[in-house]
Amino acid sequence: MKYYTIQNESILIADNSAALAKYYNNVQELPIDYEYNKYIIENGTLVINSNFENEQEQKEHERIARLSLTSADVERAIYKAKGLDFEDILELVKDNPEIDVKALKIEFKANNFYRGNPYVDIIGGVLGYSSNDLDFLFENKELPEEQEVNNDGMVLE
Repeated sequence: MKYYTIQNESILIADNSAALAKYYNNVQELPIDYEYNKYIIENGTLVINSNFENEQEQKEHERIARLSLTSADVERAIYKAKGLDFEDILELVKDNPEIDVKALKIEFKANNFYRGNPYVDIIGGVLGYSSNDLDFLFENKELPEEQEVNNDGMVLE
């Protein structure tokens, strides 16, 4: 168990109450589920941060957007999953008015691909991948295996 006290709008934490009680009053047990930013100081009291979940989701979104893979990693993953390389993808989207093919060709020459790049979602969608599938790619350097689905939309094992 850890203990805390609030001093000058700061949370002081120690492994035992005596370490804090020697110098400070109002030493209390730290909540078992204490996480940095999950609790805030409000009117001199430790309370749950009502924005904690949203802040954590935003941080995770930002972390994923910064993930990167080399161009070779991306092309290899697409080739392994779909049998397509970048030239095949350019051919596939050449008549799509929503895609600037010349700009995409330039993107394909980049050394690194970042998850946050909008082209990742566009081409991923063209290839039938969801946002979660693309997150998986950038976390694992491979696309998730496609699952067989029956006529009712149920995944076959």
